[in-house]
Amino acid sequence: MKRLSIVFILLIVLSCSKDPKIIIPDDGQSEQEPEITTPCDFNLSEIEEGTTKKINCAIDLKGETITLASNVSFDYDGGTITNGKLVFSGGKIDGKLLNHKLEIEGDVKLKDKVFSFLKSKWDLTEGKTTSDIALENTAKLESLFFFIKKLGGETFKIDQLDAFFEVTKVTSTTTNQNWYPSLEAVNLPSNFNLIMTDNTHLRIFPGDKYNRRSGAILAVRETENITITGGNFYGDRDERVFSADDPGIEGSHLLHIHSGKNITVDGIKFKNGSSGTIAIYSTGFSFNPNYDPTENVTIKNCLIENSRRMGIALVDGRNVTIENNTFIDIGQPSEKTDGGEVGYAINIEPDRFRDPVTGLIKERQRVFDVLIKGNTERNSRIGFLTLTIGQDITVEDNTIGTRLVSSFISGAKIRKNKFKALGKATESWAMFIAGSGETVFNNEISENTIEGYSAGIIIGSYDSYVHHNTIKDCATGIQFSDAKKSRVYNNTIDVRNNGIQATNTTCDEIELKGNTVTTSGNYTVYFAQMNNKPEDQDKKVVFDENNVFENNKVLIFSKASGVIFNNNVITGGVSINNANNFTLSKNKITPNESHGIRLYNSLNNVMVTDNIVSKPTGTTGNYNCLENDTSTPSGVTVSGNSCN
Repeated sequence: MKRLSIVFILLIVLSCSKDPKIIIPDDGQSEQEPEITTPCDFNLSEIEEGTTKKINCAIDLKGETITLASNVSFDYDGGTITNGKLVFSGGKIDGKLLNHKLEIEGDVKLKDKVFSFLKSKWDLTEGKTTSDIALENTAKLESLFFFIKKLGGETFKIDQLDAFFEVTKVTSTTTNQNWYPSLEAVNLPSNFNLIMTDNTHLRIFPGDKYNRRSGAILAVRETENITITGGNFYGDRDERVFSADDPGIEGSHLLHIHSGKNITVDGIKFKNGSSGTIAIYSTGFSFNPNYDPTENVTIKNCLIENSRRMGIALVDGRNVTIENNTFIDIGQPSEKTDGGEVGYAINIEPDRFRDPVTGLIKERQRVFDVLIKGNTERNSRIGFLTLTIGQDITVEDNTIGTRLVSSFISGAKIRKNKFKALGKATESWAMFIAGSGETVFNNEISENTIEGYSAGIIIGSYDSYVHHNTIKDCATGIQFSDAKKSRVYNNTIDVRNNGIQATNTTCDEIELKGNTVTTSGNYTVYFAQMNNKPEDQDKKVVFDENNVFENNKVLIFSKASGVIFNNNVITGGVSINNANNFTLSKNKITPNESHGIRLYNSLNNVMVTDNIVSKPTGTTGNYNCLENDTSTPSGVTVSGNSCN
């Protein structure tokens, strides 16, 4: 614990009448029970060993210290004990008797492991205040948490409270005053439950031009087995004074989880974080002996709204669940501030580097075994989720209004999500599966529904498996961009422009099977300037086994190399020009307003064999089953095709 220690003074008054006087507070608070003010008629120091005493009167200790007999316990019955110290030797005390004017020492435990905070009994300042008083609030609330824990309390309940907390000042009294934001926040002890209500409002005291450190209202720091439930947390986004040259990273979070174990955050409303909302990280680097990883964290049923930069930043942790939360307007400009950098609701971005001597990747931070499930997101400035680095991350059953990007990850499963573009998201892609190198492999994108984007899925990574997705009402369905070793199976695509496209790029070891592609606009397949450089001529894209292309549209392959197109069904035509190393075989082609197969311009090592082509039925031109206008006839082999 830190800063000023709070003296919890314990009190007594010596007399109790048969007709106790009850005063009902006039502060309008419903949280406080009626208070008995009639003095007690007994002396605490004379209570016999092993006695349990009901306190139904007022005890004023008048600054005295009372040493109690062994195993004396106190039950609450409407009375009070104030203005002094009680020294216990065994025994219990009802938490309703505790207050900031009563100090307790010795061996004593709470009667009930559940403690209910009543603001009338504790010296916290509510409402707008000064930095110094807000700093006192921080120290007092943290000290009270640890005090209750020391007395055996396991659950701390707060109902009515509306207070500011100063968390951006160094409180260390040592000569080397290092800044640790998780230390300066209100910390929680291990094995502790904090339960708040809609009447609980915790606010960060606004940073100013003299103090721009990044703090947090509440922190879990190197502790375990903690739940935090309910309440409202408010950042200083529009009250804070930012630097004139702020690059978009200044500000504070609202909650830090720093080397926490078995932590649950449930049903909190977070608003207006100035540098984000929740930060999850660990002590030390993963390759050092002092590494203390965060483990088993659950963030669920929370509202995260109007957070600058990002909602949740996860940079080090394992077994993390982010479930059934709502993210609104993350990274968007607000009344007085820009949106900052990042702009994603959830940012997973551990740090790593390549050792200059060995050439091996070394992970300063690690993120793995993450579940992101059942969340709802809308109107984030950039997107819902960026998976920059990490292993074994599952993203499922989320309702997403913007987009998702992955980079240097492995073992990801992005499945059963509902993407529906809202606002400016209609101008963007829904998913960009990117990344290359030895840490990118075994990523699966499946059973998602995607609607209303300029592009559904962009595949630009190594070893991705994209299957059973439904893409509709987008401009483009699936687009390849420097992809390698990707499988695209059994997707349903119904779009306005191009169904599947690859332009000005390279693709290798790509396999497409069982996809159904429909377009109301241009082309069901559009490959142009793909694998067009000499060094890319041996790369392969394979359309095989029952891809179905509908709507009487043409499949375009222009300046495209390394395509194998076998055993597919086409309602429309196929156009091949300036292509190399191309095979078109055993397809069923039913053209309408186009040639069945058109070959033209320069072709090299192009095989057109054993296709079943129906005679074109269109009436707007003179179309043939196969139109061979190539300028390099020796580069084409045509055989076994039928025209019915």
